[in-house]
Amino acid sequence: GVGIGMTAPVSITAFPAEDGSFQQKVKVSLRIPSQFQESPPCPTDESIKIEERQGMTIYSTQFGGYAKEADYVSYAAKLKAALGSDAAYRKDFYLCNGYDPPMKPYGRRNEVWFVKE
Repeated sequence: GVGIGMTAPVSITAFPAEDGSFQQKVKVSLRIPSQFQESPPCPTDESIKIEERQGMTIYSTQFGGYAKEADYVSYAAKLKAALGSDAAYRKDFYLCNGYDPPMKPYGRRNEVWFVKE
C-alpha cells in the first residue's frame, strides 16, 4: 500500500550465454529509498523479493544513449577486453545499470559492472 517512486540505478543482472548475449533469465533490481531502508514495505506480489546487496568492488565502464541489450553486451565485451586475462571477476553474471528516466533524451548514463572476486 506504499508507493515508491523510481530509484536509480535500475540494475539488471545479466547471465551471459556462450556467445555473450543475455540468457532468458535476468534479474531487475531497484534501490529501496533511504527512508524505507530500515523497514521496507512488504511486497504484495510474491515474485518480488527484498534482498540486501553486500558491498562489492567492481570493474566498470560507462556509456550514453538509450541502452538496449546489444549495447550492454557490446560494452561488456569491451570491458572484458580492457581487463585482459589478469583481472579476477565473476564470469557467471554482470550488472547492467541505467540511471535516467525514459523521458531524458540527452546526457544519459549507463554502466556495465563486473564484480571483482
